[in-house]
Amino acid sequence: MSDIVPDVLELLVCPRCRHRLAWAYEAHELQCTNPQCGLAYPVRGGIPILIEDEARGGHA
Repeated sequence: MSDIVPDVLELLVCPRCRHRLAWAYEAHELQCTNPQCGLAYPVRGGIPILIEDEARGGHA
């Protein structure tokens, strides 16, 4: 289960493209739902780190 409250997850968007984020259970990260963006943001101690420099993957 996510460390992020579901109501909060519904409010979060990708800082790069503004698409919704989805919780990736096995990776313990938030992934952008926009296939053209594809960034994955880490979650540390239940806090999403929504900084592009901290994100994994994506297309430049």
